[in-house]
Amino acid sequence: MPLRKYIRADAPDTVGTYASGIQIAAARDLLPVARKAGFSAFKLKVGFHSETDINQILAIFDDLGEGEQIAADANQGWSPEETLHFLRGISERPLTWLEEPIPVYSVSSIWRELALRTSVPLAGGENIAGFDDFAEAIALGALGVLQPDLVKWGGITGNLSVARHALEAGRRYCPHFLGGGIGLIASAELLAAVGGDGLLEFDVTPNPLRSAFWDGGEPVEAGRWCCHDAPGLGIDAIPESISSYQTARIDLRPAS
Repeated sequence: MPLRKYIRADAPDTVGTYASGIQIAAARDLLPVARKAGFSAFKLKVGFHSETDINQILAIFDDLGEGEQIAADANQGWSPEETLHFLRGISERPLTWLEEPIPVYSVSSIWRELALRTSVPLAGGENIAGFDDFAEAIALGALGVLQPDLVKWGGITGNLSVARHALEAGRRYCPHFLGGGIGLIASAELLAAVGGDGLLEFDVTPNPLRSAFWDGGEPVEAGRWCCHDAPGLGIDAIPESISSYQTARIDLRPAS
């Protein structure tokens, strides 16, 4: 059976998704491409210059279609003061979340104070590792959106536990992932298995290590990822086309 059904028998066959990897300076060109590919939610990379980011994101909000959503990711690029300046500048726009606005190693009191001073959910988790650290982050309450990455830490088992804990605590689980097809499929299966209203991160920049796993286009329709019906992750073999991108290899099997 598919992984999601093994974890939870009544897991759905689709999950919500959003287009990621969009630099705000390139959003005018990339958003139409993402829309055409079936996305209605988008995450913009900000954190370069808060004043410029404010002006650009306001213009993008003004051009959104009905039902479309915008989240932002500052990649730890701001101070708390710069973050609050940005949030004040877009205060009348419904930002879905603001991801890693300040350095992840900032002390807990700074994260807590930042969360108290905005109605926009703060997001993070790709740079957290370990059950104890995730439990601490969930208990702190500053992050409204938890984003563990199953490739960076914990795999299916670790992330399943963290995701369930996050939902039990009233947080939103939106797995972080940027990379090839196997990790993306695993993230989608886990999100479906866990449940909730989380969104799957889908990097829309070209990546042959991702797109090679689907014939005839990647499975996003009307803003949702369509899960497979095959056993496990639904992958029987690595696509032959990927071999042309191999740059190094090591064989750890003992000599016969």
